[in-house]
Amino acid sequence: MIKRIIFMLIAILLILIGSLFFLLPKNYLTGEVIEENHYSYTKAICNETNYCQDYEITCKNKEVIAMTKIIGANIQHLHNWKDSRNNPNPFCE
Repeated sequence: MIKRIIFMLIAILLILIGSLFFLLPKNYLTGEVIEENHYSYTKAICNETNYCQDYEITCKNKEVIAMTKIIGANIQHLHNWKDSRNNPNPFCE
């Protein structure tokens, strides 16, 4: 009798696990989520008074989906400072 109960419990558990496997969205199992070009990076953005603030920029398929200010990551440059980066403003290229 105890063996039969244990067998039934194991069978029910296997059926539940199997059902969850088939009910999950396909992209969780196949890695299709990775195909979307989704990434983030940090970048200092400077204004006309040479005050620069770091941001975390999140991109998806070459579009900005979020820009989050990084608290404490800022600097005030001298008035004659020039940004030496080639392309200082474009995001998500």
